[in-house]
Amino acid sequence: MTRASDNDEKAKQDLGVSANIEAVLMDFLDELTYSRRLSDATVRAYRADLLPLLVGLDHISELSTPVIRAHLGAKYAEGAARSSLARLTTSIRQFCSWLVARQILDADPSLRLSTPKKHQHLPELLSPEKVETAIENLSSEDGAVAARDLAIVELLYATGMRVEELCKADVSDVNFSSHIISVVGKGNKERIVPFGAPAEAALKDWLQVRGDFHPSSQAEEALFLGVRGGRLNPRQARRVVHKWADVSPHALRHSAATAMVEGGADLRVVQEMLGHSSLATTQIYTHVSADRLREVHKRAHPRA
Repeated sequence: MTRASDNDEKAKQDLGVSANIEAVLMDFLDELTYSRRLSDATVRAYRADLLPLLVGLDHISELSTPVIRAHLGAKYAEGAARSSLARLTTSIRQFCSWLVARQILDADPSLRLSTPKKHQHLPELLSPEKVETAIENLSSEDGAVAARDLAIVELLYATGMRVEELCKADVSDVNFSSHIISVVGKGNKERIVPFGAPAEAALKDWLQVRGDFHPSSQAEEALFLGVRGGRLNPRQARRVVHKWADVSPHALRHSAATAMVEGGADLRVVQEMLGHSSLATTQIYTHVSADRLREVHKRAHPRA
């Protein structure tokens, strides 16, 4: 079995990580990959966070609270953003907790760390009117590519799914009779998300011309295809959304969620639709709606 970090051997050596540290880190990355089933990108992010911390240590037992604090302090002095420091602290805590659970360390050196509070940035949003304009422009185009692009935009906005989830979807995941699609999200968690009549019509139109893309043997089941017949990848999907809506797919996801909240949807329903593991993540849309309410009040109320 290929280990999670085998592809990064040269990078480790260049950074001067000791053999003991390297073995322990590789075991941790393998745990993330094969037991926790985290994505390759997430595992690479953990590796990038932890390697600089461990450089210069001869043995993992030298990992201490002062060492961690000095490393975080150096990152702060270099101008690291609060969000980066918060993510780094989380990575270190996960690693240290694993070290203690595996009895590699007797005590957790990260217990006294405090997590920097992140500035809350409200997500980029498209108003329903702007989404409608983008869809109208797409609908006026002819051809199989336009049919595919319209189905992509309609489905992303209808479901609020992530672009990676859209690209993983198979034709068999769509249930037209129930107007639902089965979505495989983070951690390979599956959820069911409804879609409406516009997305249904766009999907059916796309499926009628999907054969024009001549699906490859590896993409026979894929819901969306690239022009060469392979499964559509996230980069291609992002280009489609940028071309027609001038925003990222994630902005469509935020816009869909905000429209749901402003339409009176319960936050837990929106949480389930988006696949958020925590309701706290979904609660940002209440702030978005409150900001929009204040803006409308200021513009419309005579004594605002």
